[in-house]
Amino acid sequence: MVSLTIGATVAALIWAYLLLGRGRFWRIGKITVRTGAAIFPRRIAAIVPARNEAAVIARSIASLLEISGEYLHIFLLDDASSDGTAQIAHQAAASAGKSDSLTTLQSRPLPPGWSGKLWAVSQGVEAANSFAPDFLLLSDADIVHSAAAIPSLVAIAERGHDLVSFMVKLHCRSFAEKLLIPAFVFFFFMLYPPEWIRDPQRTAAGAAGGCLLIRPETLSRAGGIAAIRGEIIDDCALARAVKRSGGRVWLGLTENSVSIRPYGSFAEIGRMISRTAFNQLHHSLLLLLGAVIGLAVTYLLPPSLLFSHHPVPIVLGAVAWVGMTAAYLPMIRFYRLNPLWALTLPLAALFYTGATLYSAFQFWLGRGGEWKGRAQDQASHSARISQS
Repeated sequence: MVSLTIGATVAALIWAYLLLGRGRFWRIGKITVRTGAAIFPRRIAAIVPARNEAAVIARSIASLLEISGEYLHIFLLDDASSDGTAQIAHQAAASAGKSDSLTTLQSRPLPPGWSGKLWAVSQGVEAANSFAPDFLLLSDADIVHSAAAIPSLVAIAERGHDLVSFMVKLHCRSFAEKLLIPAFVFFFFMLYPPEWIRDPQRTAAGAAGGCLLIRPETLSRAGGIAAIRGEIIDDCALARAVKRSGGRVWLGLTENSVSIRPYGSFAEIGRMISRTAFNQLHHSLLLLLGAVIGLAVTYLLPPSLLFSHHPVPIVLGAVAWVGMTAAYLPMIRFYRLNPLWALTLPLAALFYTGATLYSAFQFWLGRGGEWKGRAQDQASHSARISQS
């Protein structure tokens, strides 16, 4: 009874803190950008790294071409694709009558110490110098932008920010996606509260790399892409480098840019999560244990307490679950799901706990950060032990 009461009290206090003291991360209406200016008189080089993206690249490039012209040029870095990604992109540009707005480059062989994506981005930044851009737009190959998306980024940057990024609206149609994708975004903002990121007095820094705008001089001052060349969570690493160098960072949420990459199964989403989860914990066994315990107390304990047969734990568990559900509901509404999905956050957290453990096992087996045939988060056995 005493242990249950203590656990229930801790869970209730955790949710009191998350609701009131964590930068109001759950109030996504305050960080959602839905409109933008019609034009933007700034030169923008859009850099799109792509590796075997034949299924999505045409729509992604076409969306950028719709707003291209003298102000925007696309640099597609084809990272050894075997599915005709570059040819499909060229066809999309030709169909739009804007072949001159697209430059396709073949990525050079991957040097030691670099992740594949960042090596491609680095070459894109190098090529973009010829365009003399005011801004660099880093966009993933599965992102489709509306006409308002890029002007919105520019407008925010012009208000005094050096790096601006949007967490795009992710694909959310299958049962697995409805259970896990809103939770993914919710957890992301919990880890990286946008209000704290925007505050130059705080060290918190984060970004969403699928849709990111940065000034070239800001990137240079932060050490360039080479400064983060081995990072797996590269967008947040870039935001940290920018903030450390004195730059101002802005992170928000948008419906103007969407990911068209589907995650139709639990296995696909699990692979996506496990690619970076253990890296987020700095490959530490101690942090892994803490994360598992923290997830259990924060998300799994509150609904479990409803079956405890003791009034105090039941009440405290109910309070914590109500707080959890209330915090999650705005994200459920953003994805236009039935409000009852807000009750499923404990189940999503259980899945994420399993994916985090799997991420650790993959790292220990030498397959950490595996993505499109590359294991990019690896270390020697001795390094693993020293970091644990």
